[in-house]
Amino acid sequence: MKIALGSDHVGRELKLKLMEWFDEIGIEYKDFGAYTFDRCNYPEFGYPAAKAVADKEFDRGIVICGTGVGISLSANKVKGIRCVCCSEPYSALLSRQHNDTNMLAMGSRVVGFDLAKMIVKMWLEGEYEGGRHQVRVDQISKIENTGSL
Repeated sequence: MKIALGSDHVGRELKLKLMEWFDEIGIEYKDFGAYTFDRCNYPEFGYPAAKAVADKEFDRGIVICGTGVGISLSANKVKGIRCVCCSEPYSALLSRQHNDTNMLAMGSRVVGFDLAKMIVKMWLEGEYEGGRHQVRVDQISKIENTGSL
């Protein structure tokens, strides 16, 4: 599994800790920035990570800002991205099982590293169930592609 990572300056510390953990457990990733702790804007890093996932260069993506909300909104503007903002593992798991999410957003001011690891682990292990959920995922795609349901 290859993961695209992105964060603003606020999310950078949590992202760096996740990168160390990914190195330990053998998950391949690419960091799309931010590369410093200087103040910056989350769309500048959420967008390229999301674009890389949408273009199938990466299997999934994880993006981090202060709350996770702003960077998830940026990622979700990329066609083909279903980014969930999570602060606990249960929603992360169900987002994979029911919504086939391909990106995860978290807030570094909301979750600590240990909780972030639990969220990421559940999200990475989650398998899309399809079936009755496919109708809804198809409806989301239709809205995205046509602007209507």
